[in-house]
Amino acid sequence: MEAFPPQSAELTRLLVVSDVERSKRWYVDVLGAELYREYGGTSVVLKILGAWFVLVTGGGPTEDKPTTKFAVPPDPDTISAQTIFGVPDFQAAYETLKERGAEFLAPPGEYEWETRAFFRDPDGHLYEISESKSTD
Repeated sequence: MEAFPPQSAELTRLLVVSDVERSKRWYVDVLGAELYREYGGTSVVLKILGAWFVLVTGGGPTEDKPTTKFAVPPDPDTISAQTIFGVPDFQAAYETLKERGAEFLAPPGEYEWETRAFFRDPDGHLYEISESKSTD
């Protein structure tokens, strides 16, 4: 029996969005995601840096998840998860994302251990770009 997770497994991040077409454009145009597949206007599959992202519209419970519903974040200022891009050149990544339309929450934070900045997708999902500083 193979242990979990098997080496052949892949990890996918599912995000609930209010407008699949708008979000698809943002992920492709701003983050540089590759569009892999679309399903009837209610979901798209994207690939970013080898990771899978599925954008879906909201929905109610199903037989296999009877007590859950999918919804966009009700308050973009209350965060329970985020995605972090560790980058080798913070300034280049920051300028590229700004040029592509990313709206940062504040100017970059400069810390002893890293430089970082935060931005959101159209539905409020939080993203961070971060360049670690050498501690040697």
